[in-house]
Amino acid sequence: MKADSPAPAASPFRRRLDLDALNALSRGTAMEPLDIVFTEIGPDFLRATMPVDARTRQPYGLLHGGASALLAETVGSTAGMLALDEDRACVGLEINANHLRAVRNGTVTATARPFHIGRQTQVWDIRIEDEAGRLVCISRLTLAVIPRPPGG
Repeated sequence: MKADSPAPAASPFRRRLDLDALNALSRGTAMEPLDIVFTEIGPDFLRATMPVDARTRQPYGLLHGGASALLAETVGSTAGMLALDEDRACVGLEINANHLRAVRNGTVTATARPFHIGRQTQVWDIRIEDEAGRLVCISRLTLAVIPRPPGG
């Protein structure tokens, strides 16, 4: 590595779950009927997809902003969980979403990357793109880090 090259970023993820295990966590939750699927775990990101269809459209035929927020919180909070030790959990404190482009059909992809991983809070950047790679929604999710509840 050259002396002026930045050091490789350390992965924020402490837990090692594969995609099958992550997708199994969605069974019986809000993610299952919306067909949200985790598709990739990278060194510093988590990615998931969601179809744009009758389940996720609003009455004008566009991707519902609430569905985008649900996708963003799903991928962000799951990434947050992967960044914690087994005795800790995370819960949402705040989410915002800016809807930038309308989508009528196809699939959207959300990618979560950390802004901040702390002992008591985490902040995640989630970007949702359409099939052409165009930015549809940007979201910021703040999570509280708590002791893992019994049986959780």
